[in-house]
Amino acid sequence: MSLTEQIAADLIKAMKGNDKVALEAIRAAKTAFLLAKSEKGTDSVLSGEEELKIIQKLVKQRRESAAIYKENNRQDLSEKETIEADVLEKYLPARLSDEELTRIVKAIIERTGAKSLAEMGKVMGVATKELAGKADGKDISVKVKQLLG
Repeated sequence: MSLTEQIAADLIKAMKGNDKVALEAIRAAKTAFLLAKSEKGTDSVLSGEEELKIIQKLVKQRRESAAIYKENNRQDLSEKETIEADVLEKYLPARLSDEELTRIVKAIIERTGAKSLAEMGKVMGVATKELAGKADGKDISVKVKQLLG
């Protein structure tokens, strides 16, 4: 079952269960998928990688909004955004631990033959593709700098 199909099924469950926060988060994901499908120059079917990128973007937006609301003493809105992010995170693959990330990035560095920070772009290109959905781009970048530096 594709992520799009899973979200459609979960949308129905959220409606039947009268779960308003989950319903709002899942609707946002479904809307983002529909917008991505309807963009010019794209297929009418999203790849699994594209679906993951959309969900990651939505989670990141909600986490950032929650932080801003928290800074401005709007705990109610911060909690809502955090709960929505948690609902959407369920659709992402499990995050890698720091040890797993280190091991994988080391293997990528060996494969690409990178020796210094000047070749970081080579490693990042491969790493971001291989680790899509499993690790945040910022975490990958920090790890690559640490291992090449």
